[in-house]
Amino acid sequence: MNFGPLIFLAAFFGLTCSWFGFVLTPQFQVGRLQQTNTIPAGALYPVSRPGLARQGLSVYRANGCAYCHSQQVGQTGTTCDVVLTDPGTNQTALLVALRKIRPALSESEDKELLASLPKTIRQGVTKEEADAAVKVLTSSSAKATTWIVPVGPDIPRWGIRRTVAEDYLFDYPVMTGSQRVGPDLANVGVRMPDANWHLRHLYAPRSAVKDSVMPLYRFLFEKRRIEGTRSPEALTLPPELGPEPGYEIVPKPEAIALVAYLMSLRANEPLFDAPVSVAAAVTSNSDTNAPSGGTSTPTNAAPTNTPPTK
Repeated sequence: MNFGPLIFLAAFFGLTCSWFGFVLTPQFQVGRLQQTNTIPAGALYPVSRPGLARQGLSVYRANGCAYCHSQQVGQTGTTCDVVLTDPGTNQTALLVALRKIRPALSESEDKELLASLPKTIRQGVTKEEADAAVKVLTSSSAKATTWIVPVGPDIPRWGIRRTVAEDYLFDYPVMTGSQRVGPDLANVGVRMPDANWHLRHLYAPRSAVKDSVMPLYRFLFEKRRIEGTRSPEALTLPPELGPEPGYEIVPKPEAIALVAYLMSLRANEPLFDAPVSVAAAVTSNSDTNAPSGGTSTPTNAAPTNTPPTK
């Protein structure tokens, strides 16, 4: 019996399923991503990088920065905090509500807690528990909110939430990296907003970070004789690293473009598929992610009917 046609059909079916699974489905899921209005700021995210930053991506790629730096923040899960933002007009009812939520505290401790708001009432609970506590608090005319908190070893060391495909919408090629010989750079523009620090770090890494293993990128700079006045772009270096008197170290256009790219790396906007709460009073691209002791009213980054990932 000739099994050739059956073998051909089986192979064709297997290849077709693989094509649908590995090519067509990702194209539908990721290939059609568009900018979204982030919550709560209402700003478009992500935005295309400025021209100088796009040039810097080429410098980043050409110098192999992705071999030692990743651009992907991970998280192990999401928890919720309950934040009391306004005591309302009925303090007696609020104290009763607080005793229901935190029976271990005394009445005097509850009154002390209300001295300055907003305050975190409960931490590290599920969304169901947080919503139930918020309901109890708001029944006393107070105002409270559920604060979504991503957790994991990368949070908040490298970013305030996990990295998702939408963060790379305008990047080509995407430089996600695979190793962390150096720190993750997905949110370095927020963590290190000083361009002069980045330039000094490129020229002499250990002058900025003690025991850094990053190689010197001094070929991205040039030594110039000072003609008249010192250039405003000249690096401020310690005497042991600076040039001889009468000279200065000035970044080349490639260094300036690379720093512009690093400064543009900001992945801290709340997204529907990567929920995180931020302070409502803080404008877009802020790095605030802890409500305790703060002065801004926290706002949910995802609809309240969308439970965070457990």
